[in-house]
This record gives sequence, C-alpha cells and structure tokens, in this order.
Amino acid sequence: MLLVLTVVTGLVDAVSYLALGHVFVANMTGNVVFLGFALAGAAGFSATASLAALGAFLAGALAGGRLSGRLPGHRGRLLVVSAVLQAALLAVSTVVAALAGHTAEPVRYALTVLLGLAMGLQNAVVRSFRIPDLTTTVLTMALTGLAADLAGLRRFASAGWMFGGAFLGAALVLNTDVTAALGLALTLVVAVALLTGRAAAGHPAPAWTGPDGGV
Repeated sequence: MLLVLTVVTGLVDAVSYLALGHVFVANMTGNVVFLGFALAGAAGFSATASLAALGAFLAGALAGGRLSGRLPGHRGRLLVVSAVLQAALLAVSTVVAALAGHTAEPVRYALTVLLGLAMGLQNAVVRSFRIPDLTTTVLTMALTGLAADLAGLRRFASAGWMFGGAFLGAALVLNTDVTAALGLALTLVVAVALLTGRAAAGHPAPAWTGPDGGV
C-alpha cells in the first residue's frame, strides 16, 4: 500500500511541477530550494507558490499528526482513515481541474493548496508507521542507503515506484490533461483505502503494529 502511495507522490508532483508553475506539493526539499531561487531573482520560480505549497503541506502534516495521535493502536485503520481524507482532497482537486482548468492563477493556487494538504497528511501518517526506507515522499536517504550498503530491495522498489508515478504523471499532463493525472491519483488512493480496509478488518492490531506488520 505504501508503494502505491509512492506512485501517487510521483503523479501529483508531476502535475504540480509541470502544470502549476515549478512547484512541488510533496517534495518540500525542492520547494525550499525553489524559494531560494525565486528570492534570488531566478526566472520561472515563484516565492508565493513555493510558500503556498509549504504552508499547505505543513497544515496537512499537522492534521496527519493529530490523526495519528487519535488512532495509535492500529496502523491499518489509521491508513484507511487517512486515505479516505486524502481521496476527498484529491477528488476536490480533480473536480476543480475539470471545471476550471489549471491556467488561471487563482485555480493554480487552489490546486497547489489542496494537493499540498493531501501530501502533508500522507507524509505525517506514513512517518508515524516508522517503516524504514518507505516514506512515500523522500528518496534521498533511501538512495543513499542503497548505494552505501549495496543492499535494500525496499529502497530500490521505493525509487522505482516513484519514478513510475512521475513518468505516468508527466505523460498524462503532457499528452492528455491535468484531470487525467489527478483522476489516476484519486483512483489509486481510493484503492488503497478499500484494500487496506478489507485487510485490516481480518487482522487484529498487533499484526499491524509489530515490526514485521504489513502496511
């Protein structure tokens, strides 16, 4: 399920960077760098857009942290609830893109905020699982570990799935439209919610909270 959410990260960052004006909604390291570029006067970067993405992501992460605190006993149920909330944000984003497009500045900012909230929520909830090398949004340490240790199938899979999501997202944005990419992200998150809900219903909390529990 976390690898599927890693694909979602690639999809939405492809949408935000290619269609919403050189800004990320999941990769906050990139936004901090872009903010520095914009303040230095580099063309093609917006300090306002970077700040909007950062603020939305932090708000989503705050909500994800509070949610994790309220549902600490069962990672499966926590993932289901967070995926439902994330799906709602993605659904609103998809409808906005379908009805209003993405070229007008107010719409771009609205989509940036909605997607930033969704990805901040996802990142905070996944962080609470404490599963090494599966953060779903940040690959730097996973790739460092892969090269330094010359081992780690999970690390390699995480990078590969995010690459796949970015490729699919870019292909959809460039060859169809933003709505198609967001619709695919929404479909994947809904699938995560449904499949995790079904799996969690048949397993007690210890199976989801132990070091070898699956999410």
